[in-house]
Amino acid sequence: MINSNNGSQDHGPSAPDSPTLSRSPFGGSVEYTKVLLLGAAYTGVIIAAHWLAYLIRFEFHPPGDQQIHFWLTLRWALPSELAFLFLFGQFRSLLSYFSLPDANRIILACAATSSISMTIWYATGGAHAPARSIVILSFLLDSVGLVSVRVFFRRLREWQRGNGRNGHGIVSRRVAIIGAGDVGANLAKECLSRRDLGMLPVAFYDDDPVKWNMRVHGIPVLGRPELLADGKVSVDEVVFAMPSAVGKRVREIVQVLNEAKLKFETVPSLEQLVNGDVRVSQIRPVELEDLLGRETVSLATDRISGLIKGRTIMVTGAGGSIGSELCRQILEYLPRQLLLVERCEVQIFQIEQELLGRTPHAPIVALVADIMDDLRMRGLFERFSPEVVFHAAAHKHVPMMESQPYEAFRNNAIGTKKLANLAAKFGVDRFILISTDKAINPTNVMGATKRLAEIYLQALQRHNGTPTKFMAVRFGNVLGSSGSVIPTFKRQIAAGGPVTVTHPDVTRYFMTIPEAAGLVLQSATQGQGGEIFVLDMGKLLKIADVARQLIELSGLKPDVDIEIKYTGLRPGEKLFEELNLAAEDTIPTDHPKVMRFVGVPRELESFRGDLLQVQDRAVAMSADQVKLELQKLLPEYKPYLSEAKESRPALQQV
Repeated sequence: MINSNNGSQDHGPSAPDSPTLSRSPFGGSVEYTKVLLLGAAYTGVIIAAHWLAYLIRFEFHPPGDQQIHFWLTLRWALPSELAFLFLFGQFRSLLSYFSLPDANRIILACAATSSISMTIWYATGGAHAPARSIVILSFLLDSVGLVSVRVFFRRLREWQRGNGRNGHGIVSRRVAIIGAGDVGANLAKECLSRRDLGMLPVAFYDDDPVKWNMRVHGIPVLGRPELLADGKVSVDEVVFAMPSAVGKRVREIVQVLNEAKLKFETVPSLEQLVNGDVRVSQIRPVELEDLLGRETVSLATDRISGLIKGRTIMVTGAGGSIGSELCRQILEYLPRQLLLVERCEVQIFQIEQELLGRTPHAPIVALVADIMDDLRMRGLFERFSPEVVFHAAAHKHVPMMESQPYEAFRNNAIGTKKLANLAAKFGVDRFILISTDKAINPTNVMGATKRLAEIYLQALQRHNGTPTKFMAVRFGNVLGSSGSVIPTFKRQIAAGGPVTVTHPDVTRYFMTIPEAAGLVLQSATQGQGGEIFVLDMGKLLKIADVARQLIELSGLKPDVDIEIKYTGLRPGEKLFEELNLAAEDTIPTDHPKVMRFVGVPRELESFRGDLLQVQDRAVAMSADQVKLELQKLLPEYKPYLSEAKESRPALQQV
């Protein structure tokens, strides 16, 4: 349903959409005036239509007795038709807002009145009703007349809008819409009906030749989007209305718009529109996600619902990028209780308020807690008895953790061990660790500590005999997550550059936050315990190409307006990421975007002892010494070791 701020509607019954008129037939003085205006307009049309029917029936010379008959029948026909119009909601809509559903309701009201006339004619032998031909003519003329009046008022409003000013006297922006499909048509319709948006659609552009030289809501479809470059149509802004378009095509159009120096935005994602999270008119800037054009992931929602619905779910790191998105998606599957565990009070407050804003009575419990606090976490498990745990709490910033290896080990490896032990002790059904592709043959501390966490879960699953199903999910870089490369590039572009890239050939996998979280939920339904799931990350992308695309999205030219500067690989950084270890066997799953890896688990007690020994010894060690201790636990780890003279005091381990 599309509503303007003043209560208009385009679809569905009118009554529920008018907050004042739903309380009483006439509401306040403004509503009463509107009802009078509508009543006067409808009354005039009905009288004129009925009289014209008599004139046509008697060739514009009705006998005197028929003129008297007209007035006698009008005494009951007019109030009857007005009553039907009221019952069908036509007194509760604005004159200037009109659409096909309104026309249907007007025709139904006219048909109901004609049915009564026909019934009276047959019941009285024509004594107290117009002739049958007049009844039919009245129905046709009534319908055409009432619809025409409403169309006139709508066209009058659109003519006023066509002068380039909205209801507040502010000049509207002239907008070209790329995409003449359903989304583009709905956007144009809402812009035309809502003057408060300040957007005046003047042209459509579309790749489909069938639509060229046609009109959508009276707006011409001029041709391919490349025609915008010729400047023949004056526009202030361009809106992408093709949320399912492939990234390659979006990149081509963005390049054209940049060269034409046109401002551009896009409608929300297809997923948001389908879910009803946003309206098509809530346009936003074009983001890198739109240029990548990753396919929408199809999830087995029935299986995810079976995992979550009616159960108590715990999410650690609930205020982080992945943790918060997991909370958003989990809440859609109606858990009995959703426990938000986060040690940063600012982040947990933000996600709590967001979720409550979406669902005021959401069954969420915000818990400020550190996973390293044994007493606190034990108390939470005793109090709430979570049935599924999504463990997203972690230190993940690669360069920072290179100088803080003990803290990364303590939080990522030991923290996971502590939490997994609690899950086993309290009979949690499933425990899902959020891991990373950097855990494969790691060259940095963050990846190494995540790999140690994976190994512990597999050992615990194999040797502890617990009914809890432990599993891990690996994925690569997530677009827009905190600390990722994309926000860094955006800040550098906003500052005028340069944009710093470590190496011209460095590549990474990327996926969106909602896609990653959705596939984590999907993986959780498939685990039987001891698996490591790897999400299909698509194609490797060159970071340098990503930087160029972000610069172009800002309306600037790479290496002309904004310099791309190569700084060299950072400590612990790889040129490319891998998907699995050589010792891991790949087992397919029933979801095309999820792969399962199974390896030989280590012996639990000896590995647990090794972890505790490193924890005790490494607390007072230097960064390099800690890395060497981790390498003893993880031979495939190739640490970056810095000489003492190269170490900077600001980055010394604390």
